[in-house]
Amino acid sequence: MVLSWSGGKDSALALARLREMPGVEVVGLMTTVTEGYDRISIHGVRRALLHAQAASLGLPVHEVALQPQSSNDAYERATADALARIREQWPAVRRIAFGDIFLEDVRGYRENLVGSLGFGALFPLWGQAPAALADEVIGRGFRARLVCVDTQQLDASFAGRMYDAALLADLPPGADPCGERGEFHTFVSDGPGFASPVRYTPGEVVLRDERFAYCDLVQVAG
Repeated sequence: MVLSWSGGKDSALALARLREMPGVEVVGLMTTVTEGYDRISIHGVRRALLHAQAASLGLPVHEVALQPQSSNDAYERATADALARIREQWPAVRRIAFGDIFLEDVRGYRENLVGSLGFGALFPLWGQAPAALADEVIGRGFRARLVCVDTQQLDASFAGRMYDAALLADLPPGADPCGERGEFHTFVSDGPGFASPVRYTPGEVVLRDERFAYCDLVQVAG
C-alpha cells in the first residue's frame, strides 16, 4: 500500500494506524509538490523537509509534480503518472490510503480518481470524531506545527504555533480541531515511526493571495 502524504498530522496518524493493521504494509508515500516553488502543495513546506520526513520514516516518496495554479485536469494527469511509476516499482500495490476524516465530496473524488487508474482507496481515519483524533495525535507524541492558516477562518497569529492542547483550547467556536475544512495545515517533525526528529527552525510568516498565512520552516543540518 502507498499512503497519500501531505507531511501533516493526519497523514502521520494514518501511517501509524496503517502500520498497526495486520496484513497491511506501507511501502511508500505519494506527495503533491509544486514545481518552481519547490514546496509541498497547499502546505507550503519545503521539499527538502518532505524528503527528511520520508528518510526518518524509512519510506520512499513519489512526487506528484504540479505547476503553480494547476487545473484539476493537470492534477489528474500528474497523479496518473505517479501511480504508473508506483505500479512499475511495486506491481503488487493495489490500494492508496488517505488521511481524510469526514468530507464526503473529497472522499468520492479520491475514490473515483484512483479507481479509474486501477487502485482502491483506504481511509483509516474516516468517520471518527475530530476531537478524539486531535487528542490522539497529541497523546501519541506527534510534534506538529501549523504551517498554513486560512485567515478567512482563523486569525493569522495561529500560523507557526505548535499543535498542542493549548492551541486546541484557543480555536474559535466552529473551527474543526483537525482543520478538516481547510482552517489550517501542519508539518510533523517527530512522533511514532520517526527514527529521529526532523530538525528545522521556524522562519517568517507571510500572507499570500491576501488570505493564507504561511509559516516558513527552514531545515537545520544535523
